Parts: sequence; C-alpha cells; structure tokens
Amino acid sequence: MRHSQLKAFHHVALLGGFSRAAEALHLTQPAISEQVRKLEQQHDVLLFSRDRKRVQLTEAGHQLFLRTKQYFEIELQIHDYLTETSAAVHGTLRIVADSAHHVTDILRLYRQRYPNVTLSLRVGNTEEILEELRAYNAEIGVAGSPSPGKDMDMLDLGATEIIGFASKDLLPAGKTSVTLKELATMPLIFREVGSKTREKLVQEAAKQGITLLPAIEAEGREAGREVVASGAGIGFVSRAEFGSDARLVPLKIDGLNINMSESLVHLSQRRDVKVIRSFMDCARSLQG
Repeated sequence: MRHSQLKAFHHVALLGGFSRAAEALHLTQPAISEQVRKLEQQHDVLLFSRDRKRVQLTEAGHQLFLRTKQYFEIELQIHDYLTETSAAVHGTLRIVADSAHHVTDILRLYRQRYPNVTLSLRVGNTEEILEELRAYNAEIGVAGSPSPGKDMDMLDLGATEIIGFASKDLLPAGKTSVTLKELATMPLIFREVGSKTREKLVQEAAKQGITLLPAIEAEGREAGREVVASGAGIGFVSRAEFGSDARLVPLKIDGLNINMSESLVHLSQRRDVKVIRSFMDCARSLQG
C-alpha cells in the first residue's frame, strides 16, 4: 500500500469522480484510475462501484474513506505543527447546529480574527450533529445534549427554559401561557425524532401522565416555525431560540420546569486541528 494510492482513493471519494480527483491532484485520469486499481487489487477489495454515469463507494469504500479522512487530517496537523510559528489559520470550518442563534456572536468574532477561514453553517438535530462529527463531515457541533459522549470535548453555552409558541391568531388575545393538559388537546407541531427539545418535552409530560402527540412533524427548526406561523398549531423551542418574529407569540408552559442546555462539541481526538482550536478559543474568550 502506497501513500499515493490512498491519496488517489481519498480524492476520488471526496470529489465524487476520477476526473475531478485527477484535476485536484494535477494528474491524468488514467494515472488516478491505476492507483485505485492497484489498491483494490493488492488488497482484494472493491472500493467503488462503477457505471457510465457515476462512481459510488461500496461499503468497504465507505469504511476506508472514514479512515483516510483521519489519515490526511493527521498529515495536515503535522504540517501545521511544523509551520506553527509562521502559518496563519486557514482552511474550512464546517459547523452543524441545532440553531444558529447560539453561535452568531462567536461567528462574528471568528471572522474578525481569522478572515482566511471559510465558514459553513448548516442545521441538524442533536443526533445528526453527533453523527456528522464522528463521520468527519463537520468540525464543530452546536447541540442540546449535556453528555454527547466520552469521545467529545464540550463547552457549555448555558441553558434556558423550553417554551411553546403560536401564531397571534391561534389563541385568544392576551393568552400568554398553557398547561400540559391544555397542550394534550391542541394541535402540536413537533420537530423530527432526534430533537432534544421534543424528547425532553414528551418525557416530562409522560412523567405527569400526559401524552403529547404531534399533529404535524416538521423537519428542521425553520420548517417548524413556518408551519406554526401559518396557524396550524403550537411549536416548541428554548427561550433563547425564540428570537423575534412579529407573527408569533411565546407561551410559558405552566407546570413544566425543564431547561434546554446548549453546548459546543467536537471530537476530542481533533482538538489540535487549527480551525477547531481557534474557534473554541474564540468561544471561551467571549464567555470570559
């Protein structure tokens, strides 16, 4: 097994094709194909399923790709270490968050300090966030899990209570709170399974002998907000995530005493990756 073979495989998997990999590595497509063919032949394994239209990873290919992500990241860390005194922080930092509200201040400071880093932000629930971090598909997660796992480093961002929210026209004027029993009779808008807000709300209601079921299940926080704004039912968020929306009113849930904690998380074994370390430093400096 040669480094060049792994590099060829990794770039084909990363970029989704042999021609793109060849372009990125400044080689010919036949040269890339030959490196991958030798890797497969020497180890008697099929890494890609090939047809005329596209190239797809086999299960063995998926497993190797996860490992080459780690392998080439270590290579980058070695390079960064050897050039620590002169190298500016650069590259791409991928963030997956259950809500962007929790990192806007950190993002602003980070952009000021590290303008050479490209930032990408996308939304997911807690389960998806942890999966993406473990698959090396993101560097930083913003998740509502107080204990993401022993393989994760965590920075607590604080906690706020879970509240309901509804469109202004759904409930009687001046109504600012609801009970769990009232909620059980109302149309509820829940996030998808995997949402910590949903999980905590349902569990706490069950402890009080009340079953809460969704009338509509919305994929993602923004989708849920739009469904609620249409007047279809009552949604749920932490108070910090409610924000400002003239179409909506917040609702305190009487008899409910649960908070939603938020944390910055990343894989412990990646704590020395420059973009991760610099982002966490920004977050800590704001807390300080």
